[in-house]
Amino acid sequence: MNHAYIFLAEGFEEIEALATLDVLRRAGIYARTVSISDSFQVCGSHGIQVEADTVFNLFCVEEEELDESDILIFPGGMPGSKNLAEDAELISLMKEHAEADGLVAAICAAPGLVLSQLGKDYLEGRNFTCYDGCEDGMLAQGAILKREPAVRDGRMITGRGPAFALDFALEIVKAMRGEEAWSKVKSGLLL
Repeated sequence: MNHAYIFLAEGFEEIEALATLDVLRRAGIYARTVSISDSFQVCGSHGIQVEADTVFNLFCVEEEELDESDILIFPGGMPGSKNLAEDAELISLMKEHAEADGLVAAICAAPGLVLSQLGKDYLEGRNFTCYDGCEDGMLAQGAILKREPAVRDGRMITGRGPAFALDFALEIVKAMRGEEAWSKVKSGLLL
């Protein structure tokens, strides 16, 4: 299917979510935002209201079954990352997807709060990046911190923070569409 789903919780980091959405759509990837609440309206960490494409309950009913070519994306921001991490149904979906060799991605605080819940069996020895000071959850699972804009390790992609949202999004494009699409989108962004 090769679809991308960006999960939004109250307090999400707007740049990370929306820049990623924009870059993925530029690459021709079917990308949708999913509110984890019952409301399509989600307020970011800087007070910007966004209307999500769908809500989690509808997403679970309407979307076809996920396959390994699909990616689940978790933007950072506070308390957005914390809200994502506390949603048991979302975490269960992420774990099932990762165990089925599906792509997962998180940026900023989300690697430490959300991806860290994938556990030691999945994370030990994997390279990652995140917002400075948010690495403890991943380190506790045996992951290896790299202070880089974006890091891909197998089927997991992580981004450092808002300033690196384009690097993060482009790494997702490369994973989903390959070097040619990555280069075309990057060039179009004048990077």
